[in-house]
Amino acid sequence: MKPSAFAYYDPETLEEAVELKRDHGSDAMILAGGLSLMPRISMRLTKPRVLIDINRIEDLKRIAQDGDYIEVGAGARQHAVEVNPAIHDRLPLLAEMVSFIGHAEIRHRGTVGGSISFADPATELPCASVTLDAEMVVVGASGTRTVKAPDFFVGSWVNSLGPDELLAAIRFRAHRADGHGFVELSRRVGERALASAATQMTFAEDGAVASVSIGISNIADRPLRATVAEQMLLGQKPSEDLILLAAQTVTEQVSNGDDIHATRAYRQHVAGVITARSIRAAVNRGKKGDQS
Repeated sequence: MKPSAFAYYDPETLEEAVELKRDHGSDAMILAGGLSLMPRISMRLTKPRVLIDINRIEDLKRIAQDGDYIEVGAGARQHAVEVNPAIHDRLPLLAEMVSFIGHAEIRHRGTVGGSISFADPATELPCASVTLDAEMVVVGASGTRTVKAPDFFVGSWVNSLGPDELLAAIRFRAHRADGHGFVELSRRVGERALASAATQMTFAEDGAVASVSIGISNIADRPLRATVAEQMLLGQKPSEDLILLAAQTVTEQVSNGDDIHATRAYRQHVAGVITARSIRAAVNRGKKGDQS
């Protein structure tokens, strides 16, 4: 099937892109990597009247450290994040999660901002942004605003961008954790995940958990933080029994029902298992001082 007719623009600056988005509003869609958008346009599941191609905007491709933050441009390729030395050093969980996205060919074309804006509740980058307390830098006709990751995702494939706005960058606090872990369940490597769990931890001198963040994907209509599990672990020395008890609380956050991929009961079981594995990986890495 061929796409319906649309006007095409390829601005060279962010200011031009914002102006186009202001002029065309909800009639315009942003083209970045195109891996999710172009198939939908070709099948006429999506029918934009205007397509704004941001691939010529070099400022959107930068990855730079800004004080305590690493800012990733929305147009940065996923592979660039995967191999970036600063991200490997300061945000190893992010680098690991990106390596699970599809296959190498996909990561060389797909963009960070495109994946996050698409807001698929099963994908890695939305989960990473929630787990790592990222901030979205949003630009529009009225100026620039920042949106915390949990507030950016409104529902399945729905974000909080206004009709005249676009995502310009994602800001991650660049603090190196003592341990991290990521576990993803899919039928085959590179396929859309049935569920995934990410954990990042720091430890006190006595081995107790000083800070912890746990993110879960595809158990609800958006990525979630496992706040109850985090509170159970905080300030405690993470024994195997405690890890299992904390992970089990995640099953109560499963709101997805039965579908062609799994039943709700199976998702609840899987959520508990993979959360325990991600916590265990973070603890083991923290004990060894190994962030690789």
